[in-house]
Amino acid sequence: MSFTAPPPQTFRTAWKGWWLLTVAAIHTVFAAVVFLPQLEEIVRRGVIDSVGTDPMVGAVAWFVLFGAVLALLGWAVLLVERHMAPTPGALRPLGLGVLALALLGIALMPASGFWLVLPPALALCWGPGRRSTKA
Repeated sequence: MSFTAPPPQTFRTAWKGWWLLTVAAIHTVFAAVVFLPQLEEIVRRGVIDSVGTDPMVGAVAWFVLFGAVLALLGWAVLLVERHMAPTPGALRPLGLGVLALALLGIALMPASGFWLVLPPALALCWGPGRRSTKA
């Protein structure tokens, strides 16, 4: 992956990281509201080795952890957008990976928030530098 000096960033060119961070925040708030009983059970069990063989508590743990990983991804994309100017196509492999994960999630759970990841995933696949040539 090669980088050049960053151009001035606007929301139009640097929105993908914020989008992913927002989806991660919504994901985490949703978990805190909808899965509060399971989260309380994790705390009641002392957190360490609290999932055991309980599939619902395990699913909630993974749900919360996925929100954290999505936030880390959003933060990384935001830093690249703000401080580096990737050459066109440099972030395409990342975009393809996020797109594949989103499509798999949509296939497995169509009524889910995986749809929210499609816009930044597609934008990462298309790459930076797509600007209008109009004066």
